[in-house]
Amino acid sequence: MKLLRFTHWFIYLMLAGLAMVLVVMYYPKGPGGDGEEEQPYVAEAEQPPVPVVLDEFGLPAEGFRVERAVVGPRQTLSHILGGLGFSAREIDHIAREMQDVFNPRRIRRGQSYHAYYPVPSGDSPGHFVYEISDLDFLKLSFGDSLLVSRQQREVRLESRSASGVIRSSLWNALMESDLHPELALHMARVLAWSVDFHRLEAGDRFKVLFSERYVGERRIGVEAVNAVYFINRGREVEGFRFESDTLRGYYDGQGNNLRKVFLRAPIEFGARISSRYSHSRRHPIHGDRRPHLGTDYAAPHGTPILAVGDGRVTRASYTRGNGNYVRIRHNAVYETQYLHMSRFAEGIRPGARVSQGDVIGYVGSTGLATGPHVCFRFWKNGQQVDHLRLDFPSGDPLPDEYMEEFLRQSNEMRSALDVVPWPDDPRLSYQGKP
Repeated sequence: MKLLRFTHWFIYLMLAGLAMVLVVMYYPKGPGGDGEEEQPYVAEAEQPPVPVVLDEFGLPAEGFRVERAVVGPRQTLSHILGGLGFSAREIDHIAREMQDVFNPRRIRRGQSYHAYYPVPSGDSPGHFVYEISDLDFLKLSFGDSLLVSRQQREVRLESRSASGVIRSSLWNALMESDLHPELALHMARVLAWSVDFHRLEAGDRFKVLFSERYVGERRIGVEAVNAVYFINRGREVEGFRFESDTLRGYYDGQGNNLRKVFLRAPIEFGARISSRYSHSRRHPIHGDRRPHLGTDYAAPHGTPILAVGDGRVTRASYTRGNGNYVRIRHNAVYETQYLHMSRFAEGIRPGARVSQGDVIGYVGSTGLATGPHVCFRFWKNGQQVDHLRLDFPSGDPLPDEYMEEFLRQSNEMRSALDVVPWPDDPRLSYQGKP
C-alpha cells in the first residue's frame, strides 16, 4: 500500500514537471508575452529646465509688459513713481533705500526709465529700471521686500578699422565716416607729440585700427586705438600700441616712443590757433604793435587746459593783463605759462606737482582778452621761444627684449592697415601713393 502511494506521488510530480517545461517552451515571456527579450527598467531622465531669457537689465524678457519713457522737464523721482501708482509713503521708503547706491536728486531730464508689469493682469510694476548712463542703471524690484541695486550692462568689445580725409577738421572727417566722436580724442592722444591737430590741412588723411565698446547693438565709446597711420602736410606718421607686464605705450615702426617730453599744445582737441608767436603784432585791445611771445589757442569757455609736461607749479595767480594764469617749471631748462583761465583746476597751487596731460585749469577770457582762449608761453634757458619750432626729444625707446614681439605685432597691424581703403580712392595704398 505504501509502495503504491509512493508510486502515485512520483508519477504526479513527473507530470507536473513536464507541464511546466511545456509552458516555458510555449510562452517564452510567460502567458501574454510577445517573444521579445525583456528590457531592464530604466528611470525616465529628468528634462533640463528651460533657460530663462534675460534682457539687457538682467530681467526676464517674457512674463512682463514693459513700458518705457523718458524723464521730462522738472520731473523728479516722486513724479515718476507717483505716476506709476506708488503712494507718498512708499516713495519715501524707496528714496531712503536708494541713497546708498544712487542719489534720487540726480535723476536727469532726457534719461530713460522702464516699468515692468507682470502679465496678464499686473496693475503695479514688479520692477523699475532707471538708466543712469549708457553703461550704469538703477534697478528696483518690488516683492515681499524692496531690492535696490546699481548695476552695469554687459559690454562687448569689437575690433574695427576706418579711414578718413581731412576737409575741414578731424572731427568732421569722423562724422562723415559715421565714426564715434570719441575716436578723435584717442587719436589726438596717441599722436599728440607727432601731429599738431590745431594745424591740420585739407587733404591730410588717416587710417586707424581701434576697438569699440558696445552695449547690445549700440556703440557707447572707443576703448583704445591699436594702430594709426596719419599723413599730415605730406609727412607720414605711424603708431602701434604695445603692452607687456611692465610697460604700455605707442611706438613707431622702429620701436621709438611716440611720447615726447612735451605735448605740442596745451589743449587736447577742438581748438584753433588764433594768434602766433610774433615780435610785432597789433594788440587787439590797445591797438599798437608790440611783441606777442606766445601762441593763442581759441577754444570754448571751460575747455580743459593741460600741462604739456611733468613739473612743479611756481605760480597760480591773477594779474590785470594775464588774468588767471599758471606757470610751471619742468626742469632747469624749460618753463611754460598758461594765461586767461576762467579758473584753476582743483589742487593747482604753487608747489603742486603735475604730470604731462594733467588738467591745470579751464579756458576763459580773464585779463586783457577779447574772447575765450589760452595764451601759451614757453621758456628755454630763460628766453621765451616759439615752441612750434622746437623738436622735443622722445621718451625711452622700447627695450631690446621686447623688440621681436613688437615687430611681429606691428607688422600684423601694418598689414591690416594696408587693406583698409581710403574713402575717396580705394586704389591708394598704405603709403598714400597711387
